[in-house]
Amino acid sequence: MPIVNFHLLDGHSTADAEAALLEGATRIYCEVLKAPAERIRALISRHARKDFAVAGALCSAGGVHAPFFEFYVLQGRAQEDRQQLMARFTELLVGTLGVRREDVRGVCRQVAAEDWCIAGVPASVQRAGEIAARADGVGHGA
Repeated sequence: MPIVNFHLLDGHSTADAEAALLEGATRIYCEVLKAPAERIRALISRHARKDFAVAGALCSAGGVHAPFFEFYVLQGRAQEDRQQLMARFTELLVGTLGVRREDVRGVCRQVAAEDWCIAGVPASVQRAGEIAARADGVGHGA
């Protein structure tokens, strides 16, 4: 289930930098959550400068590029894992796009297993064994 969406200013980054961002995010999820890569989704949403404001200044009028990210995990993930994802996604944006750390914002969205589906089946059914093992502290998986 792990999904991350990076909200970026359109035209601010190169195709190579964006590819590195998506590949890096996948690696981070694999490392932190021990999730198989085939379960991970990483996306970029681009926003026109006229539609993005930072500290009250439109980016089309000189506002800074201040990326925002949101990521999703099933409820029950350890707080330490969620905080590590926050820190590492921030580092990835800073290192890949050259933005200032203090300008990056992010949010973790936890989703109940019964409210997430995989191939049309609730994750609470599809991944019941993994979810139970995680609740018992026996492993990760996504």
